[in-house]
Amino acid sequence: MKNVSLADLKAFLLVARHRSFQQTANELGVSRSSLSHAMRGLESQLGVRLLHRTTRSVSLTEEGAALLQRIDPLLNQLDTALDAIRFRPQELHGTLRINANEGGARWLLAHVVDGFLQAHPKVVLDIVTEGRLVDIVAEGFDAGVRLAESVPLDMIAVPFGGPIRFIAIASPHYLNNAGVPQSPADLLQHRCIAQRLPSGKRYRWEFVQHGKPLTLNVPGNLCLDNSALMVEAVIKGLGIAYVPEPYAREAINNGLAQQVLSPFSPPIAGLCLYYSGHRQIPATLKAFIAAIREANEAVL
Repeated sequence: MKNVSLADLKAFLLVARHRSFQQTANELGVSRSSLSHAMRGLESQLGVRLLHRTTRSVSLTEEGAALLQRIDPLLNQLDTALDAIRFRPQELHGTLRINANEGGARWLLAHVVDGFLQAHPKVVLDIVTEGRLVDIVAEGFDAGVRLAESVPLDMIAVPFGGPIRFIAIASPHYLNNAGVPQSPADLLQHRCIAQRLPSGKRYRWEFVQHGKPLTLNVPGNLCLDNSALMVEAVIKGLGIAYVPEPYAREAINNGLAQQVLSPFSPPIAGLCLYYSGHRQIPATLKAFIAAIREANEAVL
């Protein structure tokens, strides 16, 4: 058997992550047909089927899932090692502009920014936080940070931080008075703290019930546009809120809030740094990606 190509293994890893030949082909800058040919060649070399293919979807076989579990950490370690060597000889300078949501900016500040700026003291890191999803290329950003589900399909994504959950929380005082909801439908009888999206629309709460997605336009006479403020409102007993779990963790740990409807709130793909693969990647961005990967490995 010929030696398996590292490029084919990396391509398989991306197909497994995206569950899409087209998205992976866009990220690698190759045609969908050549990517499909490479995956068939990899399967032929290994003597096993790695992917189930239909006209609409791609999924892993049992052998494919086993291969993914083994090569994912190895390829991440290889990328980290190569990036560390690649950037060591040069002293980086210039401005790196990143457009991020608040949760992404908080994670970067907690785990990446200090070490990155110490390693590259001549780089200016300009992080702009806002809720709206912007065109990072048109607005002059080197990269963006959003939840994976919001990353445009033509962008290259670097996941970090692990999966995340959006959870419903309320104060013990509120639940003692109003009762604990047992299913998402029970929220229609509660006071809920709604969230206003940057578009101006109210966010519909998303759950999974009996294995199927369920969205609710919840009632309530308080609407906020900031997750941290929503947690504060919960602590004051103003109702039930639906927020990213990291925002609620401290209040839950301190007994100021408690989660409800946990079985209906499964984890989703978390944060990604993303950038355009259709133009030259600045050395500062390559170094920042290496720092994210290193921090992500340490945290997870």
